Amino acid sequence: MSMLAYMGLFGSLALLVYLTMKGVNLLISAPLTALLAALTNGLAFFPQTASENQANFLTSYMDGFTGFVGSWYLMFMAGAIFGKVMEDTGAADSVSTWIIQKIGVKYATYAVVLAAAVLTYGGVSVFIVAFSVYPMAISLFKQANFPRRFIPAALGLGSVTFTMTSAGSPEIQNWIPIQYLGTTPYAGWQVSIIVAIFMAVGGSLWLNWMIKRAVNNGEIFIERSTDPIVDETRKLPSPLLSLIPLLVVLVISYVFHNSLGTSALIVALTSGCIVAYLVSYKYAKSVGATLAAGAMGAIIAIANTAAVVGFGGVVKATPSFLATVDVMTNIPGSPLIGGALAIAVIAGLTGSASGGQTIAMPLLAPHYIDMGVNTEALHRTIAISSGSLDSLPHGGYVVTTINSVCNEKHKDAYMPFGALTVIIPTIGTIIAIILFSIGM
Repeated sequence: MSMLAYMGLFGSLALLVYLTMKGVNLLISAPLTALLAALTNGLAFFPQTASENQANFLTSYMDGFTGFVGSWYLMFMAGAIFGKVMEDTGAADSVSTWIIQKIGVKYATYAVVLAAAVLTYGGVSVFIVAFSVYPMAISLFKQANFPRRFIPAALGLGSVTFTMTSAGSPEIQNWIPIQYLGTTPYAGWQVSIIVAIFMAVGGSLWLNWMIKRAVNNGEIFIERSTDPIVDETRKLPSPLLSLIPLLVVLVISYVFHNSLGTSALIVALTSGCIVAYLVSYKYAKSVGATLAAGAMGAIIAIANTAAVVGFGGVVKATPSFLATVDVMTNIPGSPLIGGALAIAVIAGLTGSASGGQTIAMPLLAPHYIDMGVNTEALHRTIAISSGSLDSLPHGGYVVTTINSVCNEKHKDAYMPFGALTVIIPTIGTIIAIILFSIGM
């Protein structure tokens, strides 16, 4: 494998991260950087110019792009519309106002984290949780006068840290290892509880510290013309009634998760929209405009995310990536350290926690099982580690949450987001390895 191929692989990733942080449109930067990786690795540009069984740039990129859209479009649309319905009916404002009254302004961030955590652990996909919780988060941060650039960090902490990879979580990142290790979703639950508490408490305290420091430096909540217009004289629905649509989404997604998989989200979110209008129909403003705005938001969100997934599709087809996977899956020493490092690096390269697991687990599992590794410990360690480097700036969830849902720029929102979704899970992985190594 030539040095140029490796430079192209990691250089294209570094360039994508740089361009993303600079605010370059992902629909442009993702295919261009993917092309760099393809050219330096000798991939053909078109399928017609590729030799038999040779990967090519166009097919690899578009398979990743269209595959993601085909799998997730309806879920994205239902999630975006649900968020807009909660906003239009006043349900989001009602719930947030009630929370502020009950627990106080200073705990507004905890409410956002908790709402995202409950939905994630209840089976709602992390991609969709942001759409559902964002309207309430905007209302809470506005009333608390907290800088809005921290909203993605709060959503990320609640979605892709202690809930996504903990024992019992219905998220796919906790389920992929089962088929390779013969474990259960509750593998390593004792250690998982300790790590989850650390991530939840440590992350929340860090987030509040960052917000407090920003406020002390003079940062405030700045309204935008795209924000929902808040009419102080507007009557809002009952907060208890306003919670019902969220509970409907939670219950239906949980009940049908095993039988319908991610398709349960379509049923759950559609039901949530219907229930929201049933309990708050008197307070709705414009049903048609709300549905249209939600659908358009979903298109923008899924296009940005699919552009990054397409980049990952090209990266996975390069010889240097395959060589890197071979090296990472044969790291000597402790299987827990080697497995965690391999999963994290591959997830970082592809921008996907589930992608990292899917690529590495078929290679890692047989090798480590033959070594007699504790499969429950390995399951939990790699699950937690998969949720670390997947949240680099180019990650699919990162792009969706920061750019498409929250309409923030990476240069403003990523640093607190990365602190909570990269550093905190990385420390959590280290804690898990230490605890498993001492016999917990």
